[in-house]
Amino acid sequence: MDFIPEENMIMPDENNIELAAYGNNHEGTNHDTEQPSNGFWDHITLETEEPMMSPIQQNPDEVQKMAISDHEEKIIIQTQTHYEDPETPFPEFENNKAISYPNNGAASYPNSGADSNPNNEETNHETQPNKRRKRKSTVWEHFTIQTESAGCRRAYCNQCKRSYAYSKGSKVSGTSHLRRHVEKGSCAALLRSQDNNQSEPSSSKGATNSSKRRYKRASSTPQFVFDQDHCRNDIARMIIMHDYPLHMVEHPGFVSFVQNLQPEFNFNMMTFDTVQGDCIAAYQTERQSLRKFIQQGVAGRICLSLDMWTSSQGVGYVFVTGHFIDADWKLHRRLLNVVMEAYPDLDTALSHAVKVCLHNWSLESKLFSVTYNDQPLIMSEAVFESLKLHLPSNGQLLANNCLARTLSSIAKEVLGNSHDIVKKIRDSIKYVTTSEPHEEKFLVLKKQLQVPSERNIFLDDQTKWNTTYQMLVSANELKQVFSCFDTYDAEFNKQAPSMEDWKLVETLCTHLKSIFDTAYILATTTNPTASVFFPEVRRIQEELSKLITNEDPFVSNLARTMLEKINTYWKNCSLTLAVAVVMDPRYKMKYVEFTFKKIYNEEEAQTCIKMVDDRIHELFQEYSTMPLPLAPNYAEEFDVYIMKNLKTQLDQYLAEPPIRVHEFDVLAWWKLNQMMYPTLSQMARDMLSFPVSTVPCDSVFDTNAKEMDQYRSSLQAETVEALICTKDWMQYGSH
Repeated sequence: MDFIPEENMIMPDENNIELAAYGNNHEGTNHDTEQPSNGFWDHITLETEEPMMSPIQQNPDEVQKMAISDHEEKIIIQTQTHYEDPETPFPEFENNKAISYPNNGAASYPNSGADSNPNNEETNHETQPNKRRKRKSTVWEHFTIQTESAGCRRAYCNQCKRSYAYSKGSKVSGTSHLRRHVEKGSCAALLRSQDNNQSEPSSSKGATNSSKRRYKRASSTPQFVFDQDHCRNDIARMIIMHDYPLHMVEHPGFVSFVQNLQPEFNFNMMTFDTVQGDCIAAYQTERQSLRKFIQQGVAGRICLSLDMWTSSQGVGYVFVTGHFIDADWKLHRRLLNVVMEAYPDLDTALSHAVKVCLHNWSLESKLFSVTYNDQPLIMSEAVFESLKLHLPSNGQLLANNCLARTLSSIAKEVLGNSHDIVKKIRDSIKYVTTSEPHEEKFLVLKKQLQVPSERNIFLDDQTKWNTTYQMLVSANELKQVFSCFDTYDAEFNKQAPSMEDWKLVETLCTHLKSIFDTAYILATTTNPTASVFFPEVRRIQEELSKLITNEDPFVSNLARTMLEKINTYWKNCSLTLAVAVVMDPRYKMKYVEFTFKKIYNEEEAQTCIKMVDDRIHELFQEYSTMPLPLAPNYAEEFDVYIMKNLKTQLDQYLAEPPIRVHEFDVLAWWKLNQMMYPTLSQMARDMLSFPVSTVPCDSVFDTNAKEMDQYRSSLQAETVEALICTKDWMQYGSH
């Protein structure tokens, strides 16, 4: 075998490394040279590997050199990239000047011990060993190649023993997928091993260099570090958020599931007691955050609402919710306490819960009003006198009823008095919807009759009166289809509603619509202001008053029953609602005068109007004595002079005509005009935060009082409060 003379070859040194390869796509290559057609490439596999060092310079003067003889073609390609490394990265060049490949015959490798055979035209590839250059990729520090079958080899991870494709026949898969396994954190066993290695100092230079290379290659990949405490905190918050039982951490299925996800998780530390403690800790953290928000972000007073839950043990739970408007004029609703009452039927149960809440949150001087459900709010004289010192208007606006409970009580009584007709409609719908052939016949008949209604019949949830109302409305619009359905199904004729029944259904829908529209506002509007419901309650009164005069006794009796309950609510809450509606620029005192003159005779109307006007001015005088947060320091005697010689803010506000717009944000208006009415805006902030409902939006249509489930009733009162309150606070994120 002939070699290129040494003087014609490019000698490698420490700063100039030449690689021998074949190709015609490099700059400087002679494209006219005929490419060899021999078996050389059957023994060579080209792999692209990432450099282990960063390039430091480029040398455009270095060129490729080629020497061609009669029987042998040798190509030497000099790389244009130099690497800064004190050691030679390619051990093949340590003892040789270049690598030469014969045109015909076996490849000749330096120091390999292989004999060249330049005289033979053909080479027996079966007997010739398939030799490759040394693997230099760092992935081979973590993988071992094993032969699975003839011509098929796979790479096995040394840590987790997972296998990946390496070669099949003459096709080699490369190392990219192996590198991803190492560098992207897919191998948990490798990550743990690396964490242990990082904590132990390396004793050899080679180990230090290898560690450095791995560190540089994986520096962009975040390393996962298991944190037992963080996982415990997440489990506690998951239990709170989804109402899971605390004992779930001891369930075998949950233990097995988590250990498969993270074997390092120590379940010896996760018991009922520990997770209960974690939930209490989460409660304390969220409570401190809310307390800070109330102290720093609430510029005015706070209104409370009380809702009593029952339990199978006969113990009551009072949910105390705070309602307030922050400095940015946003209305908030936060659950403050869940107070267990051993004797919920006592008259003082609610007042005790109020006292506990005020003490826990230091709100004695910030209370404005309390809204409760059907149970009367009775306070001891000592408690009331202590609160009276801080309450506006001497506590005359303190206690109010829940509008949502009042409407639900009315609907429940109406549906109860009409139980027979409601049951007949429900059974008719059940006959159609529970059988697929019946439902198909019903739809075909609806199409043939060309009924214009887009509604579909459905069965109601008897614990939600709005679903019963909507079921009746849908059935009433499709009564023509029901009346003709017996022609398709004779069995249905036995229970089909009569025409008289449909008239009663229509009457029920008319009566329930008046209260449904108001309850719908409570259920769909996030934290509506109190000013919205003065006109709503008045509308219900007006519609029911007209129905009382109906000649049909069923209609008039039904309306009379509903009106009695609405009048009771109006008597207890009309003053508070009237003061709130005055603070709405769309209504002011003009709307109060208009409403009372329609309800009462002239003398009664003037008495009620004067009562509201006096209460408004008394409140304004009380708020005028409070310091103004926006008042400048120099405004002393001059302010007094202005107040004596000009109209008050209240008189100026009431003298302006109401704003008549369809879409209006009352809180945004006060935020914009608080500089013009600094004292009146403080008063408006408190009045508009007054809650008309004690229940959340999803419970507005409930026909029964809420009941604590049996599992939570078995927990300690402090744990129940922590779980329920923290869940409420977590939905608002950071306060």
